[in-house]
Amino acid sequence: MTELSLFATIRPKPEHKSDALAAIKGILEATRAEPGCHRFELNVGAEDTGAIHLVEHWADDAALDAHYDMDYVKTVFADYENWLAAPVEIVRMRRYA
Repeated sequence: MTELSLFATIRPKPEHKSDALAAIKGILEATRAEPGCHRFELNVGAEDTGAIHLVEHWADDAALDAHYDMDYVKTVFADYENWLAAPVEIVRMRRYA
């Protein structure tokens, strides 16, 4: 079992930034309570580029897959289809040292 880390950049259309932030804020508590979730952190840039960033740490790929299978996550992803200016950029990482 190897811990998995993600850095996600979400670029909503300007008129949907507050919608996207509210949707993510709405799933923070439930996500943080999921088995295998070590960290799920919502951030915005220090300089307002309009981007939203998530820093995530999961016990393993299976925990992340289970997260993506949650109904509340599927709802946010469905909303993203109309809200986002570009696809979500995800950097998957594993601790090296």
